[in-house]
Order: sequence, then structure tokens, then C-alpha cells
Amino acid sequence: MTTDSDIIQRSRDHPGDFGELFQRHSTALLRYLGRRIGPDAATDVVSETFLIAFRKRASFDRTHDSALPWLFGIATRELKRHLADERRVLRAIAASPLEHIAHDVIDELGDRLDASHRVSMLGKALAELPRRDRDTLLLYAWGDLTYDGVARATGTNVGTVKSRINRARARLQNTITSELSTNFDLKGDLSWMI
Repeated sequence: MTTDSDIIQRSRDHPGDFGELFQRHSTALLRYLGRRIGPDAATDVVSETFLIAFRKRASFDRTHDSALPWLFGIATRELKRHLADERRVLRAIAASPLEHIAHDVIDELGDRLDASHRVSMLGKALAELPRRDRDTLLLYAWGDLTYDGVARATGTNVGTVKSRINRARARLQNTITSELSTNFDLKGDLSWMI
């Protein structure tokens, strides 16, 4: 089977071959980012991730067969940039009279709020985590990466990944247990982390 590393190397001479990497991994990135920021914004971040990956393909560490952790690392950095941009837009919207805001912006924000609402309690607990712990946990849980893959994506070592995940699990468990409501199924909603 052709490895991701082989595809990236081949794409240096045949740029169109890079599309195979998109076909292999875009669904995993969309699923992960969709959980974090909703499907529309996820599509934008995935597109930007693959553009960056294409431009930086010469820097890919060819000792690794899979490019997925590398792509998740790029996606996580793009997510951070996207969220900062979104915060700026939201601040501008808050400062503007409602009649000056385009309806499509309101609709898009509504879609994102709906996505956030579905995981409101979990989202609140996740938001209270330090960013590094949150990114590490979500790459592991929603990105379906191994500890080694998360370490590659975040530029850390496996021991650090395990520590961050354990710390995040403990904090989430404490936060959710203390705020548990009848609408939240601890066992079902958090089965991936317990």
C-alpha cells in the first residue's frame, strides 16, 4: 500500500498527486473540526489546512508513514487562528447596530450556536480546560489519533500527551460531576474519556 509519505514525496514532482492525501484524510479532519466549530467553519479550516500542507509538503518528516498527525497539527493551528478571527468578528458585531449585520452572518452564527448547544455542558467543561490540554484531549478523542500521533501533531512527547489527557479527563470529570443535570448522560456522553 502506498503510504502518505510516498504520496507527499511523489507530489513534489507531480503536484496533482497531493489530492490523494485529501481523499484519505479530509473526512477525519472534517469530523474532528465539525465537532469543535460546526460543519461550515470546519470546511473552511480543512481547506486551509490542505493548502498549507501542500505548500509545506517538502518539510514533512518522511520517517512517518501517516501524514494524519501532521495534518491535525496544521489544523489545530488553523483552528486557533480561525477562532481568533471569529472573536474579532463577534466583537465587531456586538459593537454594531443589528440592522447593519448581514442576514447570512446571523444565519451562520445561528448554525454555530446550534452546534455548540448540542454539547453545551461538555463544551463548557472543555472551555474551562487550558488550551493545550483541550487540544491534546480532543485530538485523541475526536481526532482518533494515538498518543504518538497526538505527540506528533502537538510537537510534544508521548509522556506529555498522557499527562495532559489524564489531567484533562480528571478536570472534566470533576466539572461535569459537580454540574450534572438530568439532561446529561455522563456514561453515554463521556464514554470516550472514562
